[in-house]
Amino acid sequence: MSLIYDFHIHTAVSPCADITMTPNNIVNMSILKGLQAIAITDHQTTANCEAVMTVGREKGLLVIPGIEIECMEEFHLIALFANLKEAEDIGQWINEGLPKINNRKDLFGPQLILNEEDDIVGELEQLLLTATQITVSDIVKEVRRKNGVIYPAHIDRNSYSILSNLGAVPEELNFNILEISRKASFKEYENMYNKCTIIQSSDAHYLLDIAENGRALPNSNHELIHLVHQLNNNN
Repeated sequence: MSLIYDFHIHTAVSPCADITMTPNNIVNMSILKGLQAIAITDHQTTANCEAVMTVGREKGLLVIPGIEIECMEEFHLIALFANLKEAEDIGQWINEGLPKINNRKDLFGPQLILNEEDDIVGELEQLLLTATQITVSDIVKEVRRKNGVIYPAHIDRNSYSILSNLGAVPEELNFNILEISRKASFKEYENMYNKCTIIQSSDAHYLLDIAENGRALPNSNHELIHLVHQLNNNN
């Protein structure tokens, strides 16, 4: 399957993302940049997944519902789903594990909920830029129980990555996918972790950061191929 992807994109509900990260802007920019599939992976919420999926469906872009989770161990994970309901269930479960702290818009920016017309229809008060009080082990088990695909995010970074926080990728978590950021050397990490599929995505918080002519979905990873087939069937 030759599918050009970017599986790590934030919308304006992530407080660190630009307010121009609206459903239509994201989908239109992704198409302009030659992408065929994207994943919406906001911090600790799936609030804007449905709106982006609706716009993507209208314009012929595959949009995967997902979430970027900060576990108790304070590194980030990407979870992707073939079904919006399963993604939303995980989002609600993660939200219940967050400390009860309100967002400071003056420090972190607003957390805007948008509809398919890019109208602001709400705003999340719960601070999303914080770790959930759920362990990585429990998160991995629950995402897989919900038929999701989960893997560590931007492992090459010096903060909020599994390597910076744990020093290694624990074998007992059974990750067969690892994500690197857009500026990392794909060949270096492919050689270093040759038993895993390396995913390279943008982690876009701004429209211009969305991957341009991104990488093709690897045929060797049956988890991702199966998820994409399921999502296509659901659409």
